[in-house]
Amino acid sequence: MTETDQTEIRAQILDAAVMHVPFDGWSEETFQAAIRDADVDPAVAKLVCPRGAVDLAMAFHMAGDQAMVNRLKAADMDGMRFRDKIAQAVRIRLEVIEDKELVRRGTTLFSLPIYAGDGARAVWSTSDAIWDTLGDTSEDVNWYSKRMTLSGVYSATVLYWLGDDSLEHQATWDFLERRIDDVMLFEKVKAGVQNNPLLKPLLAGPNWLASQIKKPQPRDDLPGRQS
Repeated sequence: MTETDQTEIRAQILDAAVMHVPFDGWSEETFQAAIRDADVDPAVAKLVCPRGAVDLAMAFHMAGDQAMVNRLKAADMDGMRFRDKIAQAVRIRLEVIEDKELVRRGTTLFSLPIYAGDGARAVWSTSDAIWDTLGDTSEDVNWYSKRMTLSGVYSATVLYWLGDDSLEHQATWDFLERRIDDVMLFEKVKAGVQNNPLLKPLLAGPNWLASQIKKPQPRDDLPGRQS
């Protein structure tokens, strides 16, 4: 079975799963129900999703990232400040989600210690996709610090959004604006350190460490479903 075949089958199972997730979460019950609904052989399903519903939850998140990237590439952002582009990207990432409950259930899943690493990778993937799509060319510690700070902003905004019942989520967008200002302030302070001959040596260690870590390669196996 080719990678393309596996991606298509995974997307089929994911499409069938989303109607069960609000009731049973990203669970084995959901996975089994999705297999039946999608009429996929259980052995094949385990091949494309070895960890069952956990892999479906990750696929759901990655599909949302891809939907965000597609919308960002099609958006006209000429003349926008860079901080506004970042805020718009985070907003788009939340707007492509069709059902809050799918994210709420995912947050519950990834809060479990055994899956916390998956949750962290998912958030990092979103931050990385935003910076890459907006044309970030930074290297070394700058590359990592930008994604680290945006990961914090995105995570906090998602949690706020899940509990937001304001009209058209205006309270969330206001919250996001405040958090983006924090990111830009951090980058401004860091740039000042880099340009200060007395303080720059403080970043020598972090820069070297970051240069030893290989940047993750872009994935080409994201499910095609927009979520």
